Amino acid sequence: MQKVIYDTDPGVDDAMALLFLENHPDIDLVGITTVFGNAYIEETTNNALFLKREWNIAAPVAKGAGQHFEPNRVSHIPPRAIHGPTGLGPIINPDVTGLETDPRDAPQFIIDTVRAHPHEIVIVAVGRMTNLANALSRDPGIASLVKQVVVMGGAFDHRGNVTPAAEANIHGDPEAADKAFTAPWPVVLIGLNITHQTSMTRAELASIAEATGARGKLLNDLSQEYFDFYDRIGDDSFEGMIVHDSCAAVYAAAPELFETRSGPVRVVCGGIADGQTIQMDERIGFGMADDWRPFPSQKVVTGIDAPAVLKVLRETLLLVKS
Repeated sequence: MQKVIYDTDPGVDDAMALLFLENHPDIDLVGITTVFGNAYIEETTNNALFLKREWNIAAPVAKGAGQHFEPNRVSHIPPRAIHGPTGLGPIINPDVTGLETDPRDAPQFIIDTVRAHPHEIVIVAVGRMTNLANALSRDPGIASLVKQVVVMGGAFDHRGNVTPAAEANIHGDPEAADKAFTAPWPVVLIGLNITHQTSMTRAELASIAEATGARGKLLNDLSQEYFDFYDRIGDDSFEGMIVHDSCAAVYAAAPELFETRSGPVRVVCGGIADGQTIQMDERIGFGMADDWRPFPSQKVVTGIDAPAVLKVLRETLLLVKS
């Protein structure tokens, strides 16, 4: 059984990945940590608490960062046109009366959980890397105790989605991402080059909702504005909505469905390429690559069996009980 901490900024595709992690038979979801990104931190935390209640999730929710790792950074406005007014599509300021977060903040929750289960915890991080960077700053020793960090983020050999160079999660806090990717723990990065190969249609999600009752209906309902966004951008390379964050969740359960290359990963911090992710391919190497060479090799996903990943996603969501 794979123990997972889900670091998230719900977020519509975050919600689908959460339901997957909660219901996959080989995943033990031990915690949900929230971060700012798709909405402000109070909103993403409320969204996580709301989904915890509606989907009867036992894992605690720990509130995390509401500002950048480097506090002088100017914060970006959440992408309201994509994830809705407060992050969960049409569900505005969900009522979470009576629900409380864990007394620890997200970095401390990560530290305590990793130290309680050394070499067992996989962190699935699908938002900004701020909580991870803060945890490393507070307790660098956890890096040797984390089993793996699986990240949805970056744009390797692919255009970005917020600038030509950068993907949103990394662009949202580049310094945090660079700290997380250069730390001595094993990281797997699943970027836009991979996630853009995975999409789910309205009909497919509606079919899952019909088979899974109220919980599936909630996922379907909150996803409709997300579908609308992809209809508006009119990209002919896919139909439906891209299930970005679910790719990272599926990797935690079925890594054999992905191909990777290895090498240190750095993040550009500043300038017109702010947030760009760049890997030095260790098979090639560069004699003058001193900005990469001192850092540990990480894995970047370069291939995916997309039909199989989507099959695992659908089959797991169909396990959801009303």
